Amino acid sequence: MKHSRSTSAFTLVEVMIVVSIIGLLAAVSIPNYVKTREVSHRRACMSNLKQLEGAVQNWALETRQNSGTPINSDALFGPTNYIRRIIVCPANGSPYNYFRVGDPRHVTCALSDAPEYHTLN
Repeated sequence: MKHSRSTSAFTLVEVMIVVSIIGLLAAVSIPNYVKTREVSHRRACMSNLKQLEGAVQNWALETRQNSGTPINSDALFGPTNYIRRIIVCPANGSPYNYFRVGDPRHVTCALSDAPEYHTLN
């Protein structure tokens, strides 16, 4: 009498094929994920800069600041101010740089010189 054994084990070749397919998919998708994340950070940073520019403009108009006056970032943030909480760059978590009223760029990102350009211009 023969015993029939049915096993449902994978062969080495089948496992190698599955692993190579997973590796190929990872090799294609990871660079795209990184690029998408960088673009998303850049767009979020630009949105933050627009919001900060508006807050600076409102602050300068409402408090009658003269051109050349340093921007007081403490006056921009708070529950009763123009923006509730401090905004930072989503790419690296650094705060934004504030300049003077009347400068072409009131607010800049620390990464504005980086290749991905976190800037409004």
